[in-house]
Amino acid sequence: MNPAQKPRVSEPQKAAPQRIASAALLGPNRELVIVRNGREYRLRLTQNDKLILTA
Repeated sequence: MNPAQKPRVSEPQKAAPQRIASAALLGPNRELVIVRNGREYRLRLTQNDKLILTA
């Protein structure tokens, strides 16, 4: 090993993000209110079948 090179330290592996179908969250509704730290966020399904999250 070249003295100028530092040995590589492996980073801890991160868990894959949890996957949830939007239908499981929204159910028969087109809107869901999520509360985080006392603030409300709205997850809505648009007319174009897209998701939008607003505060």
